[in-house]
Amino acid sequence: MDSDPVVPWWKRLFFRLAARKPMAAILRESEQSQMNRTLGCLQLICISIGAIIGAGIFVLTGVAAAENAGPAVIVSFLIAGFVSGLSALSYSEFSTMVPISGSAFSYTYASMGELLAWIVGWDLTLEYVVGAATVCVSWSSYVVTFFSDAFNVQFTKKTTQAPVLWNNDRLAFEVNHGSYINIPAIFVALMVTTLLILGIKQSAIVNQVIVAVKIVVILVFIFASIQYVDRANYSPFVPPRQNNSYGAKGVFQGVQRLLFSYIGFDAVSTAAQEARNPGRNLPIAICASLCICTVLYVGVSAVLCGIAPYSTLGVASPITFALQAHPNTKWLRILTDLGAIAGLTSVILVLLLSQPRIFFAMARDGLFPRSFGRLHRRFKTPWVPTLVSGIVTAVLAGVLPVDLLGDMTSVGTLLAFILVNIGVIIMRFTHPHAYRGFRVPGGPFVIPVLGAAISLVILVLSNGPTIYRLFAWLGIGLIVYAFFGYRHSRLGNPQRWAEEDTEYFGGSGLIDDHDKEQSVSSAAHYQEPVPMPVPQHYTAYSAGGYDVPDTKSPHYH
Repeated sequence: MDSDPVVPWWKRLFFRLAARKPMAAILRESEQSQMNRTLGCLQLICISIGAIIGAGIFVLTGVAAAENAGPAVIVSFLIAGFVSGLSALSYSEFSTMVPISGSAFSYTYASMGELLAWIVGWDLTLEYVVGAATVCVSWSSYVVTFFSDAFNVQFTKKTTQAPVLWNNDRLAFEVNHGSYINIPAIFVALMVTTLLILGIKQSAIVNQVIVAVKIVVILVFIFASIQYVDRANYSPFVPPRQNNSYGAKGVFQGVQRLLFSYIGFDAVSTAAQEARNPGRNLPIAICASLCICTVLYVGVSAVLCGIAPYSTLGVASPITFALQAHPNTKWLRILTDLGAIAGLTSVILVLLLSQPRIFFAMARDGLFPRSFGRLHRRFKTPWVPTLVSGIVTAVLAGVLPVDLLGDMTSVGTLLAFILVNIGVIIMRFTHPHAYRGFRVPGGPFVIPVLGAAISLVILVLSNGPTIYRLFAWLGIGLIVYAFFGYRHSRLGNPQRWAEEDTEYFGGSGLIDDHDKEQSVSSAAHYQEPVPMPVPQHYTAYSAGGYDVPDTKSPHYH
């Protein structure tokens, strides 16, 4: 009598952590979504521009010039745009294959398995929540400046600045004497959170108006400020290395910092389940918005470094500060302040729209508490993760400085770029016949490899403490996964998911283990090249949707 072979624990663990969510299950999840599909191509482009143009152009341009690259911040923006463009092509391909909420989390789940998907999802939390907090701090600064310029009203430092500062030369915190909490930053975080809970359509309309306003303001600033440009401010274009700033390395450190400015194009992919015809509209929105914003970034940085010495621009509102040195610019300062406030508001809106949808996707797969995966009965929005994300953002924005928050967000963005590029390569081999409304040109070994490699190099060149904070955050995430995600994952623990769970979620987003039929639309978009029988070492659950090997089977080797 034969007995089942003993499978080493490490092999069971490996296959458990590397199990992938199949394309058929993902497509069925997309079609069963109860979210309102109200976003067209123009609205998606505005969402992407709304996230991209904000703190990067109104705040980090000056900070990166003063602390990293000098006037060569122009080059930093071009390199950051190029790196983001490479990754944008990979995001575009994935967005047509995996048209569900979750962005890089869902893409990694389909290509590289649960553990890496969790790491990306946890990393995106750092990107979006901390990114939103960064912009809230910048919003507060511009509100204070606007009231000072327009009405000569001075707000007290006690309630408009963080209690700590970050010293980039010493790489250490410093006490911001006389400051206790940033109330305007907390206010805008909670205000936007409330709007997002009310509905995606209302949020999209508000965003379109704001995007139109800030693009007009940016163009007015560029053309009205050219007359004040002093060519002497561009020399030296690449300042010599000093301490932890400038030089060639400073240019690339500026790239790492300014990548925060481009995170909007991947944020739009989190709204896939609320988009009409996502296979067509998402790639257009991603690529078009990135091109438009890169042109605007280069234009603003070139003019800004020309109207003021780069060393003076390391302030929270550098555009307004630079204009103060020139006569008859009060009207332009006030207009710029209004544009910045509008622009930063749209960034906060999109980032706080994106993060809850990451939590939503993770909860639907059992990696987060199930309350995060349920839609509001009336508004059809993921209200619990939206509320939690907004509160956490408000707390961070109230006590931390803008430059520290921006650096943490950028390294999170780079890690997501690396894994998405690698995921495209893997999916070309594991799912060669899957429907792709857009393909990365040049095959899987040119643009994705280049995008992943450049992102890795920039990540390595980041400041040591920034990388340490990233790994510390990921370490915390692995602990959470070990004690909750691993134990409750739908993929690895199907026995935990009963009929009441499906009823709780309204039947949306959960895969019916016994329903092996694909809808007509899914079948049209996703076909295996040759019908293959399910291997005997796979469970019935894997046949119903998940690639989970049954290591106890005698057929398993």
